[in-house]
Amino acid sequence: MDIASLVSHVGTLFGAEILASSTAFDEASISVPRDRIVEVLKMLRDDSKCRFEVLIDICGVDYPEREARFDVVYHLLSPRLNQRLRVKIATDETSPVPSVNDVFPAANWYEREAYDLYGIRFVGHPDLRRILTDYGFQGHPLRKDFPLTGYVEVRYDDIKKRVVYEPVKLTQEFRDFDFESPWEGPNYILPGDEKAHRS
Repeated sequence: MDIASLVSHVGTLFGAEILASSTAFDEASISVPRDRIVEVLKMLRDDSKCRFEVLIDICGVDYPEREARFDVVYHLLSPRLNQRLRVKIATDETSPVPSVNDVFPAANWYEREAYDLYGIRFVGHPDLRRILTDYGFQGHPLRKDFPLTGYVEVRYDDIKKRVVYEPVKLTQEFRDFDFESPWEGPNYILPGDEKAHRS
């Protein structure tokens, strides 16, 4: 089945359930309502013309300017058809997403990653807790409004003989670097350059 036939078949399966669809680089993408994700993934897995039996990944995307700021993206593979399909849903910071752990057991860790890094909550998940960040970590590091420096820094204290957490202290301010061309110098005066221009 080619990509056009696949998109057509998926369209007939779900009809008005598909909010949007697109094709790029020989891969199809569909957007579905958040509360229908479990049924959609079950149908894509079990339908004889789809057979998307492998969940490759679940990831989050942050669009802070939108009301539903997060997209949860499910990457599916059909080894029998040699096709890939991307299924997207939109959610916000407070609305939980139904867990697909019962449909694809591999979703367990992926949903924990999305929760840890973006703060996306999954209802029905058997063990939703942080997986990549440290105990007591504040915030969600892949959100676009998370500060580049974070909130705390970790270091080993020789006096206390243990790891300590402290508020971030920057030894210097952020600087603006011009990396457009390595052969052209910057168009601002570097400290010490004023001496070279004296006559």
